[in-house]
Amino acid sequence: MAHANPLDTEAGTELFSSYEAEFKLVQADLSQKLDQIPDLTGEPRKAALSQAERALDEAAELLDQMQLEKQNVPSSSRTKLNQRLRNYTSDVDGYKRKLRALADTRAALFSGSRYRDDPSITGSGGPSGGDVQLEQRQQLLAGTDRLDRSTQRLKNSQALANETEAIGASTLADLHRQREQIQNTTDVLLESEGYVDRSVKTLRGMARRMATNRIITIAIITILVLLIFAVIFSKFR
Repeated sequence: MAHANPLDTEAGTELFSSYEAEFKLVQADLSQKLDQIPDLTGEPRKAALSQAERALDEAAELLDQMQLEKQNVPSSSRTKLNQRLRNYTSDVDGYKRKLRALADTRAALFSGSRYRDDPSITGSGGPSGGDVQLEQRQQLLAGTDRLDRSTQRLKNSQALANETEAIGASTLADLHRQREQIQNTTDVLLESEGYVDRSVKTLRGMARRMATNRIITIAIITILVLLIFAVIFSKFR
């Protein structure tokens, strides 16, 4: 069966990688159980089949979770994920076929397996009451295990969502502070512009006063020169 390389670490792939790692652990455990079943008989064989069935259910659930989480993975990584998911689906289908073949009593007999009929079966060929209760108990335990695993995955998803929400809140707070800083800078610039306008007006006023003073000074000098000429003219007259 095909096995893909580990998922490249990219933003948005963390939860998918977690499901994939858990799937590979379940896959290895399931493969080991299926390899051991042909060498078992009686109650150990039934228990191993039940354990393998639970592991197969868990693998299928994890595969479904990966299919859903794939939608949150960046599009640049989805091509690789699609191929790996196809490989995993093929693996799970192969495990299902192998488990059905091992669970079939006649198929096990025709294939030369060491499996024998369970001695707890009654002479009439029907299951005893203890077997029915055991099977019901095993089904109940399997359902409880699946519920616990689903609950744990939901908790992991919730924890990741809370972490993402905290990061988003922190980012919004940073943006708000930056906005306030920009607003304060804008206010300072506007205030500085007001100071510059007032300074320009003051300089213009000073320039006008200097021009006026210059005109007055020239006028006074002109009058003094005329008076001097008038005095000189009057003496030589």
